[in-house]
Amino acid sequence: MIVDGAHSVVGDLSQTEFTPAHTDFARFLLPYQCATSALTSKVNILKRELTHADHYCPIRAVTSRVKSPNSILGKAARIGCPLTADDIGTNVLDIAGVRVTCGLISETYRVATLLSQQADLTVIEVEDYIAHPKPNGYKSFHMVLEIPVYQSDRVERVPVELQIRTIAMDLWANLEHKIHHKHEHTVPPRLLNDLIDAADAAHRLDVTMQRLYDEVDSTLVLPFPVELQRFLEKATPQPSGAPETAGRTPAEPAAQPNC
Repeated sequence: MIVDGAHSVVGDLSQTEFTPAHTDFARFLLPYQCATSALTSKVNILKRELTHADHYCPIRAVTSRVKSPNSILGKAARIGCPLTADDIGTNVLDIAGVRVTCGLISETYRVATLLSQQADLTVIEVEDYIAHPKPNGYKSFHMVLEIPVYQSDRVERVPVELQIRTIAMDLWANLEHKIHHKHEHTVPPRLLNDLIDAADAAHRLDVTMQRLYDEVDSTLVLPFPVELQRFLEKATPQPSGAPETAGRTPAEPAAQPNC
C-alpha cells in the first residue's frame, strides 16, 4: 500500500529525553527490532515463493540492522532534531534497516514493486539513487516502509528503511564505507576520484549484465506501479534535460547520468 503521511509516535515514551546510557533506550528500540525481523521475514517468504514459482530468485541476500543509541543520537543532532523519543521517532526514519541484494537492476525494481504492493506495508518515502545517483557515485533504491508491530496492548506502525541494490552496487557501497571509516571521513581526493570511477565501472557491468539477461529471458517484466512512480516523481524532481522515468518497467534499466 502506498500513501502519504507521517508514521505514528513510537510507544509511550513520547516526551522522554534520551542520552546514550538512558535506561529506556532498550524499550524504545524494541518495536524497531521487531519491525526489522518482520520485514526480513517478508523478504525471505518472497524469496522462497519466487524460487518455487520461477526456479530463479532475484533476491540474493538479505541483511538487517538497528542503529545503536550513539548512532541514533548522532544523526538526530546532525539534523537538528530534539532528543526526545517522539521527535526521534518522527524525524529519524532509518533507525531500523533491511538491505536486499539482487543480481540485476531490473530485479531491484521488481522486489520494490512486490513489497510496495503488500497490503500491510505503507510506503512513506522513496529515493531512487539508481536512476539518480548521489554525487559520490552511490546507487541504491531506498524505500521507507511502515510495518505494523503487534504488542500486548497496542499496534504500532514502525518505519523501516529498505535498501535494494545489485551485487555490484553493494560491493561499491561497502568499500566506500570502509574507506571513509579508515580516513575518518576525510578521504584524499585521489581516492574519491577512484571511487567515482569504480562506481561508473560497476554501473557499466550492471547495464551489460542486464542487456545479456534480457536477450535470453524477457519473461519477468512487471509494470512499475503508477502510484510508486508518482511518489518518485514527487520525491526526486527531474533535472533539466534528464531522461524521463515515467512508464519505466522493472525490466528497463534506468538511464544514468555521466555514464
